[in-house]
Amino acid sequence: MITISLCMIVKNEEEVLERCLDSIRDAVEEIVIVDTGSIDGTRDIAKKYTEKIYTYPWKEDFASARNYALEKGTMDYLMWMDADDAVSPKCKEALLGLKKILPPKIDMVMMPYVTGRDENGRPTFVYYRERLVKNHKGFRFIGRVHEVIPPRGNVYYAEEVFIEHKRIRKEYSRRNLEIYEDMEKGGEKFAPRELYYYGRELLSHGHYKKGAAILEEFLKHPQGWVENKIDATRQLAFCRYGLKEEEGALSALLKGLEYDVPRGETCCALGRHFMDRGKWRQAAYWYEQALAAKKDTRTGAFVSEDCYGYLPAISLCVCYDRMGERKLAEYYNELAGKFKPESCHYLLNKEYFKKLFRERLNKDGI
Repeated sequence: MITISLCMIVKNEEEVLERCLDSIRDAVEEIVIVDTGSIDGTRDIAKKYTEKIYTYPWKEDFASARNYALEKGTMDYLMWMDADDAVSPKCKEALLGLKKILPPKIDMVMMPYVTGRDENGRPTFVYYRERLVKNHKGFRFIGRVHEVIPPRGNVYYAEEVFIEHKRIRKEYSRRNLEIYEDMEKGGEKFAPRELYYYGRELLSHGHYKKGAAILEEFLKHPQGWVENKIDATRQLAFCRYGLKEEEGALSALLKGLEYDVPRGETCCALGRHFMDRGKWRQAAYWYEQALAAKKDTRTGAFVSEDCYGYLPAISLCVCYDRMGERKLAEYYNELAGKFKPESCHYLLNKEYFKKLFRERLNKDGI
């Protein structure tokens, strides 16, 4: 059976660290905590779980801090989590089972990362992350922000071991954006992945013009990862919407079709574009494509679960209702209800169709 070192970096995480460590402590042999400057009770909480607590001066570089933590791990495999992550009891048992069966030849284990759930607890945003790497094999994080360990060697997908991101703080820090801005001011050369994430950070902070320019630069880069490019076309469209450039936004979304078969997310974005402009037939076409699209989280792409079921179905209900095709509209509402039976939109639409039916009966004198 393999052994695991959990290697974490933390700073001012007293609200969530105990929850994280309680969820995983029984599944790992070693816990390494690297503190990058806490001024709250984080270190005191960490002491309840491990003696291996280290201090690392923050250098505006996540990869550097994470790599320092990895260097302290002594077990067969190194695992990383953030303090606001956790595993459910079921997933912890799955991880314990994985430790018993993982072949020695495996270099890296990918696990699903759930970063969003709806009001009823269903995952809405899931993608795979590299979560376990074999020790003494030279695996290291790269990237000062949105750091990643590049996959290589024999990779295993642990589909049943979900890591859950349970963010408590609602505010969005400017920290990542400021790191990218400092890199730019310092004349650092951006790797394609850094351009992609810099553009996303600019968009999330409302810097639409600069965000569009950075994303366009990324899309022109010959070495950009195709999944990032597909997503970048949607992010570019959002920048252009923010700039009131509707035609440019549509062009950006259509560019996403150049890279591969249409993703559900792109189809839904195209559907929404036409729906917002009252072009119901065109909107319906793209939402139908979204329903037919195939989802593959193993590519590592960001997957919005609703784009492969509920969202296109409920949107098709609206489109066909506006076109006067009530039977089709009701059909798609019922389909949406199969994905989310408690959805307020589905339930309101259901009452709407019942009312139409009663009115029709009264009109016919039945």
